[in-house]
Amino acid sequence: MQSSKKFGLSCALALPLTDQFEIDCFRLAAHARQCLEAGCSSVTVFGSTGEGASVALAEREKVLDALSDSGINLRHQVLGGVAAASIGDAAEQARLLLKRDCRGVLLAPPFYFKNVSDEGLYAWFSQVFERVGNDARGVILYNIPSVTQVELSENLVSRLKAAFPDVVEGVKDSGSDWVYTEHLLKTHDDLLILIGNERHLSRGVRLGAQGAISGLANLIPELLRRLVETGEDDPRIDRFEDELAELPFAPAVKALLAHLQHDPAWLNLRPPLVTLSKAQAARLAHAYGEIFGR
Repeated sequence: MQSSKKFGLSCALALPLTDQFEIDCFRLAAHARQCLEAGCSSVTVFGSTGEGASVALAEREKVLDALSDSGINLRHQVLGGVAAASIGDAAEQARLLLKRDCRGVLLAPPFYFKNVSDEGLYAWFSQVFERVGNDARGVILYNIPSVTQVELSENLVSRLKAAFPDVVEGVKDSGSDWVYTEHLLKTHDDLLILIGNERHLSRGVRLGAQGAISGLANLIPELLRRLVETGEDDPRIDRFEDELAELPFAPAVKALLAHLQHDPAWLNLRPPLVTLSKAQAARLAHAYGEIFGR
């Protein structure tokens, strides 16, 4: 029976930094509130758009404190990404989110190891869950092969859901393979299937996807919320994705935030990421204005 849950739109928050590459928690909380006020049902911190692999455990605690202190309800409005190669580090990151009673955990596979088998991935995820213990819940498996170089197979998803039915809640699919996305939607209607590739969002919703975790929600939350709610196509999304295709995503989002908010502090990125060139940023801002009329 298909899940009756409706996840909605979660903004995969970009990470504001000072000139010393420290997290600007005040700016982050303000941006999170703006996204929620614009119609996002939740925000996701420490994801790929939010440079999560560069955020230390102690920094994560400060970010969650800042969001909570700003009046954001962690239980209903905040998910957190986990990006770690070691079982112990992944468990610690997940445990922190659950200790703070966050909405859920976006758990990517170990990104350092390439060409690993389903059996190895199953053992890795299983041991992370076991390390977290009885508090483990709300896990959304993160399929992002462009970053991790591994696709979470349908068989692996099925095994993990069967073995940990009270832990594994869904899958965020940020791949570019519509056949894979469609298959997930048709075979896992007991899971929250969330779309990360905005090109596939409207089609996914029409087939039963319950929402999205989206980096573009930093920029166009109202438009994406409409797609999540109605499943209607918006050709502007594909046009904009074409403009982004050859650019590194997190720097591109930050370049547009700096442009739209007239705030160059958004350009700061943690190494090894670097900012777009001035020419790249100018072309992207021009395209954004032409496509969305802003």
